[in-house]
Amino acid sequence: MDNVCHTLVGAALAETGLKRHTRYGAAALMIAANLPDLDVLVFATSTPSVSFRRGWTHGILAQLLLPVALAGAFWAWDRWRPGARGPEPGAQTQAARFSWLAAFGYLGIYSHVFLDYLNNYGVRLLNPLDWRWLYGDAVFIVDPWLWTTLGLGVWLARRRASTRPAMVALSVAAVYIAGMLLLAQDARRFVRGEWQARTGQPPRALMVGPVPVVPWTREVIVDAGNAYRIGQYTAWPRRLELSEEAIPKNDARAEVAAARHEPQVAAFLVWARFPFWELTRSSGGTAVTVRDVRFRERVAGRFNATAVVPESSQTPARSAGQQTLH
Repeated sequence: MDNVCHTLVGAALAETGLKRHTRYGAAALMIAANLPDLDVLVFATSTPSVSFRRGWTHGILAQLLLPVALAGAFWAWDRWRPGARGPEPGAQTQAARFSWLAAFGYLGIYSHVFLDYLNNYGVRLLNPLDWRWLYGDAVFIVDPWLWTTLGLGVWLARRRASTRPAMVALSVAAVYIAGMLLLAQDARRFVRGEWQARTGQPPRALMVGPVPVVPWTREVIVDAGNAYRIGQYTAWPRRLELSEEAIPKNDARAEVAAARHEPQVAAFLVWARFPFWELTRSSGGTAVTVRDVRFRERVAGRFNATAVVPESSQTPARSAGQQTLH
């Protein structure tokens, strides 16, 4: 999910009364709810972002260690800056309690990785034991309904000095998410059955993913072998509409085989779920671009990697590789 949603979850948890247990309680919950996204620092390095994002900082080791590190940072700050201590609104204690700060760290971080699992971007929750991407395909990465529910709960809780609005908001958000997970599961089952009934074969891979604003409508991507079919699923009325036009993979070309060895392309393929290739002539040979069907339109020109394969060689020109995924 986006960082606005993560922050609102942390703020809502704080307003349930948790922030009263320790100094810096509200800050710890909101920071912890965003902490796994410290992997955005990879953009300041030469490391291909997709080979790192939603990996180490979202995996098992980070889930275990980051909350302790966060609690230690707050505890140390409280000890080293005694002059900074003063009345903290809403806190029933002026002490920074390591145990509560660590607990808030775990609560915030596990809320983060769970919310990231819900969308179709993917997250590697089990690394380094298992580097597979996991997809909930349930809630769009920027969900205005969660924003509205959580934001209203936080605002009312602070305005009324009451924990009830935040508790209600979190409960409504939880029911909404559970409903979206059930809807996603039912939609996948329906689309899989419809595809098999129409073609006589099960899909090689399938996504029935969320779209902006409209929770009961889903984007469909079917791996049909040498091409992808796209379409739309609607829960009410229940139907599947598939486009007649297929998106060819173009993955059997010799130029593609050569481009796969280019570091930026290889890094992109670590993340890609439904990769397809585009080949165009260039002055240096053949420009080979790989994209992902999931993000072919919404952020065109950003979710891709390119290598130029010289005509005289099957090895891509490394300096021509480009990858700008965010």
